[in-house]
Amino acid sequence: FALGLKRISPHSEVVGCDFVPQMLEIGRHKARQQHLDIALEQEDALNLSYPDSSFEALTCAFGFRNFADYTRGLEEFYRVLSPGGRVVILEFPPPRADALGQLYRLYFEKVLPKIGGLISGNAAAYSYLPESVAAFPPPEQLKTLMETAGFRTRYRLLSFGIAALHVGVKT
Repeated sequence: FALGLKRISPHSEVVGCDFVPQMLEIGRHKARQQHLDIALEQEDALNLSYPDSSFEALTCAFGFRNFADYTRGLEEFYRVLSPGGRVVILEFPPPRADALGQLYRLYFEKVLPKIGGLISGNAAAYSYLPESVAAFPPPEQLKTLMETAGFRTRYRLLSFGIAALHVGVKT
């Protein structure tokens, strides 16, 4: 995601962070291939090393659900953003209870792990995804958590509710 941001805004300073060193190394390799000058740093999102008000914007795409403590992560996001700064969280919410959500849940929990396991040889990685999504708060609850952390927040469901985009502004 950070590489994409740098491509569309080459004059912006973009800092990509991940908890896992191997993910950072993959990112650095891709950045070199794409001739992108970007900082990729190992960070714990629950205890960021950056000073208060360090960033004008912060994004987290499909990683927030892996945080051990959502409240603490949002507090850190709020702390490192400058006043008026925005956080954008793109995540998979739990499937809805309606018919489309049930169909998606069936695909996500039964079909995807089998296909993913056959293709990758790692079925466990594809069963973790639906488990982590099912345990994630629904969009309205994440909105409330963000507001409790101090953000003025709105969200939008994407792809028939398969993904949700939450935007918070530091007040």
